[in-house]
Amino acid sequence: MEHNIKEETLTLTVIGSGDAFGSGGRLNTCFHVQTSGTQLLIDCGATTLSGLKQRGIRVEDIEVIAITHFHGDHYGGLPFFLLDYARQNPANPLTIISPPGCKERVQSLLDLLYPGSLQLDNLAVDFIEYQPNEVVKTNNLVVQTFPVVHVAAAIPNALRIKIGNKIISYSGDTEWTPDLVELARSADLFICQCNFYKKMSKGHLDYQTLLQHLPTLSCKRIWLTHFDAEMLDNLDKIDLEYAEDGKQILI
Repeated sequence: MEHNIKEETLTLTVIGSGDAFGSGGRLNTCFHVQTSGTQLLIDCGATTLSGLKQRGIRVEDIEVIAITHFHGDHYGGLPFFLLDYARQNPANPLTIISPPGCKERVQSLLDLLYPGSLQLDNLAVDFIEYQPNEVVKTNNLVVQTFPVVHVAAAIPNALRIKIGNKIISYSGDTEWTPDLVELARSADLFICQCNFYKKMSKGHLDYQTLLQHLPTLSCKRIWLTHFDAEMLDNLDKIDLEYAEDGKQILI
């Protein structure tokens, strides 16, 4: 006898879709994903805590934070998030998945910003470090990492996250690299950084270059994100979907 298995539905909410400079008043990068069994953040830019509270999302309900690289608009919100998390007495432990050195970097930031306020060793936080081309598994998800082309010192990676039978892929910050083809393969949603419209810049994608490679991407749906002022000025010429703060999708 065959039984119908109900597919897991994911709700993705854009907490922040902006660049490092808050172009257009957009918040720094952060995407919130919720299922019936877990809540996670993909990146945690400096404005994340305010963005979560604007959307009524409680920090104590977040179980996983996945970080693509060590630039402040992608991980700089962790000190503020963890300060608030520490005072909420969360029921579930928090897992932070990142390139190597996240705990040390965040502790240094906490010591600079709020000296004497918080020691990470006193929190129920599990820091899991990944290398490029690695697969990391937790109770509720599988994260596959891809090296990308950005500022090397920030240890940049793209992430392919599988939750149940759903796949969300996110490029992080990068210029075009063939690894994006595999990253996007059959993804239910591919979130792709597209900083510029025409301007070509080392370490970032532009819309014209992305269009040239678009036929190679087999994702089911694509959202562009991380727009600077030039991209925002040309939104009327963009034919692809793009992320905006507060935008929500069911996957």
